[in-house]
Amino acid sequence: MTTSSATQNLVQLRHDLWQTRLDTPLPGLTTHAYLWRGPRGNVLFYSPATEADFDAIEALGGVRAQYLSHLDEAGPNLARIAERFGSRLHAPAAELDAIERHAAVDVPLGYERYVDDNGVEVLPTPGHSDGSTSYLVTGSGGERYLFTGDTMFLTKEGTWATFLVPGRGSAAELRNSVALLGTVAPDLVISSAFGGDTAWAVVDGSQWERSVQQAAATVPS
Repeated sequence: MTTSSATQNLVQLRHDLWQTRLDTPLPGLTTHAYLWRGPRGNVLFYSPATEADFDAIEALGGVRAQYLSHLDEAGPNLARIAERFGSRLHAPAAELDAIERHAAVDVPLGYERYVDDNGVEVLPTPGHSDGSTSYLVTGSGGERYLFTGDTMFLTKEGTWATFLVPGRGSAAELRNSVALLGTVAPDLVISSAFGGDTAWAVVDGSQWERSVQQAAATVPS
């Protein structure tokens, strides 16, 4: 995969999928955002913490829509993204109070599972937070990309886990959400925060089944 000088700080994971540079918004927390070239325009999943990759994103066609998986991805950059690219923000309706401190949410997402006009399947996966939402898209090559937010993420040991924030979320909902993700058949799985060297992994059916079992075992009883 080739990279132009304008986009050299982005990592091209697939023909239609790019990863932004590493962000460390809090000590011990590492994240990326992901730009997907969808059928109706570019979609940004999660949120970069700075404006450092804005020029590179613009060189790839900007952003039509941005999707947050949960309130922890909200920050001052949301308003800057909307202003720079004219994008529409999709985010959990259950977390509007926290997210709209930073930017208006154009498309509040409830607990309905559906495929929207951008070709994004919305998968409500509450538990890590009340509004946690995962997203599934089909890439131009036919692969299915699953964006799990923090509902499932890679650890430094290379296993998959989840995390119940003390005083927030629900273990029962989180368990059900992990089980729901187990019914999806992704080819590439991409979390928001992560604990190891990477936020993404290529999986087949048996690998994904083991990954879901690993994450389910980390849900408090």
